[in-house]
Amino acid sequence: MNRRLWIFGGAGAAAALAGLAWRQAGEQPAAATAPAAAASAPGAKPGPRGEPAPDSLWQTRLPQPGGGELVMQSLRGQLLLINFWATWCVPCVKEMPELDQFQREHAARGWHVVGLALDNAKAVREFLARAPVSYAIGLAGFEGTDLARQLGNDKGGLPFTVVVNRQGEIVKRRLGQTHLAELTAWAAEF
Repeated sequence: MNRRLWIFGGAGAAAALAGLAWRQAGEQPAAATAPAAAASAPGAKPGPRGEPAPDSLWQTRLPQPGGGELVMQSLRGQLLLINFWATWCVPCVKEMPELDQFQREHAARGWHVVGLALDNAKAVREFLARAPVSYAIGLAGFEGTDLARQLGNDKGGLPFTVVVNRQGEIVKRRLGQTHLAELTAWAAEF
């Protein structure tokens, strides 16, 4: 009986933390933000220049669900839309079809969508078998939260999206679910 209490209590605490992160993500302003200084200015409109992405981004090498390796250095100099997500994150799953559509519609203009899964490999593989996407997925695991933090996710919520321009600068950040219209507006700036 005591063991069951611990198990249910732990599951309840995990669900509460996930709900809190989701709620915090929903409280973020709808406008994307560029450098952290601009994030605090209400209605700020970031331009196409931003702060340099940390070296840790370019040093990242992750296994991919279908085999092979995602090497971020190979994408340096490209327009990147990096999305941190997890299979258990409802807004993450809701935005994936629109991220996939964005990838298909903007690949010819040099855009690369990269999904970094902050989840266990088995769960990601099973999820993608049911709901495949055309963009690259890296298995960042729970350790991927460190990279998300380095890219500006100080709240630790999901989903978290970052745009990196061809100069390797972070020019957009978004905590919370994105939408195709928002992504298309971002792309029009580059």
